[in-house]
Amino acid sequence: MKLEPAVLENTFVRLEPFEDRHREPLRLACDADPELWPTLYSISFGGDQFDGSWARLRGFQAAGTWLPFAVIRDGEVVGVSAFIDINPNSRTVEIGCTYYRPDARGGAINPAAKRLLLEHAFAAGANRVAFQVDQLNLRSQAAVTRLGALREGVMRDDKITWTGRVRSSVIFSILAEEWPAVRAKLDQRLAAFR
Repeated sequence: MKLEPAVLENTFVRLEPFEDRHREPLRLACDADPELWPTLYSISFGGDQFDGSWARLRGFQAAGTWLPFAVIRDGEVVGVSAFIDINPNSRTVEIGCTYYRPDARGGAINPAAKRLLLEHAFAAGANRVAFQVDQLNLRSQAAVTRLGALREGVMRDDKITWTGRVRSSVIFSILAEEWPAVRAKLDQRLAAFR
């Protein structure tokens, strides 16, 4: 598996690998929902936490262990999503660190972005793409289920969030042999937005 940085685009969304020019537009998008960061995210891109989180992601990007993308709709940054914990030897990767500002939720953006990321991962040779969702984040669990990912279980008390809360993570995955059927259903879902 070799995940290369690339601009990914479809009718609904454009994903661009992080560059310095995305920093301030992403800050604005993340500041659109300040009450969300302390409750459901293990790291924060909100308020005074933004600079540290940006630097952390750029460091992971430079090391090749994460590949973060600015999520763009109609030329405007509306969020972030990333390949994280890239493991070429086992051909596994996780999609995570996803955030969309409030006006970009609930429509085509998330399924369209995930369609691009999943296609990119499986085309690069991934055997498994995973998702980890905070057990308290019911909206994101529902979104991952709607993508077609299989719920595997819960890792109990596996993370400590930036606020100090001990979090349990619900694990989902899609395997390479499942991807064609998942892709077909996802494409049908996206067709309804056209």
